[in-house]
Amino acid sequence: MQNLETLLAHSLSQIGYEMVDLEVSNRGKLLRLFIDKPDGINIDDCALVSEHVSHLLAVEHDIDYDRLEVSSPGLDRVLKKEADFQRFVGNKVQIRLRVPLDGQKKFVGVLRGIEQGNVRVEVDAVEQSFALSNIDKARLVPEF
Repeated sequence: MQNLETLLAHSLSQIGYEMVDLEVSNRGKLLRLFIDKPDGINIDDCALVSEHVSHLLAVEHDIDYDRLEVSSPGLDRVLKKEADFQRFVGNKVQIRLRVPLDGQKKFVGVLRGIEQGNVRVEVDAVEQSFALSNIDKARLVPEF
């Protein structure tokens, strides 16, 4: 799985896209790919990436899958990499920890940055720091 993620991330970056996330489900028969680029994603981008990845997997990687889905990460985009936490400073985020901090696993607040592997989030006017390695899942919280 890691080799597939590395292959896709590298290949997509060469054509101007960022691989946000890859989900493999239904016993590996469904590949769900979430992509982004600075000015946003539209249906033409999804079609282009779908065709690109289909050809790439047929040539570069012998992966047995039945269906490939390509879409934007959505308004509640997942944050995984340090670059994600830098890019979305000032946005509202929801974080779920692997190991609780003061008995709590879920936090919602404003992302203040990342320094030396620690994500800083302002929760109820208090800045909290979470080790990136302890974050199970982090997402943007859409505000309307």
